Amino acid sequence: METTFDFEQPITEIDKRINDLRESSQTEGVDLSEQIKDLENTRDELKQKIYSSLSPWQRIQIARHPQRPYSADYIKLIFKNFTEVRGDRVFGDDQAILCGIAEINDKSVVVIGHQKGRTLEENMDRNFGMAHPEGYRKALRVMKLAEKFNRPIITFIDTPGAYPGIAAEERGQAEAIARNLREMSDLKVLIITVVIGEGGSGGALGIGVSNRVLCLENAYYSVISPEGCAAILFRDGSKAPEAAKAMKLTAKDLLKLKVIDEIIKEPLGGAHYDSAKTAVNIKMVLNKYLNEYEKISGKKIAEERYAKFRNIGIYEDISEVKKNQKKVKKKSLKK
Repeated sequence: METTFDFEQPITEIDKRINDLRESSQTEGVDLSEQIKDLENTRDELKQKIYSSLSPWQRIQIARHPQRPYSADYIKLIFKNFTEVRGDRVFGDDQAILCGIAEINDKSVVVIGHQKGRTLEENMDRNFGMAHPEGYRKALRVMKLAEKFNRPIITFIDTPGAYPGIAAEERGQAEAIARNLREMSDLKVLIITVVIGEGGSGGALGIGVSNRVLCLENAYYSVISPEGCAAILFRDGSKAPEAAKAMKLTAKDLLKLKVIDEIIKEPLGGAHYDSAKTAVNIKMVLNKYLNEYEKISGKKIAEERYAKFRNIGIYEDISEVKKNQKKVKKKSLKK
């Protein structure tokens, strides 16, 4: 069953009328091509108007669309000879994170990504894309393998967040993510991250400490979900649309705030309308950065990545703040 959001209803209604006219044309033998063409033009104009002015909450809905391409889909479309690597060699294999070795334009790379399921059974197996500690430990094991053989790392982020259950906490969820953040900051190989859907909290950042962070046009990247933010700040989860607007979590906002480096275009309406075209757009940007970093030393790559994340955000040195306060106070006393 096709999922349609409220803001897409006018488009759906026109599509239904077009289909009805086509059926009538075939069954009754009447030429209705002009009417169909007029409706198609109206629909295309409406699509352009709706999808070019989406609110943050509407973009989040698209990012969560059940037909949206997942990591496994992009791996099939972008890479060749993908060989999956499983298990963390400590506890087990977490299917919420997909890891393996692959080729892109005859270059050997390591690919890591969050993976959701299409059916309820698949989602249960993959825990709705929410990784356990063993998922992050598996990812780090494969990253270390990439560093050993000097292979670039490409990660795909698509998770509501790391799994918050008791079992995950018992096995060291926070420690596993923290270790990934520390180790990734010092890896001597290029890391490129693409946010393809949901980018939730530390669960996303656990495979996202990269030299280049890219974001699909309708994906989002945030410290918490809009529902979680609304529940905490407004004591009302239904105010998620207002929270989404305030959180500045869309690709456009993230680029302006320098949290990401580039926005990757999606087909009109979202990646699920044309996954192949979206994959082509992603591949073009990946190739650009793979070529750009080809002759840069591992040491310089690691230093650049560390500096990149140290410079994200705005902060003040408390000692400088106190000095400025004293200067202001002295000036006011002189007056």
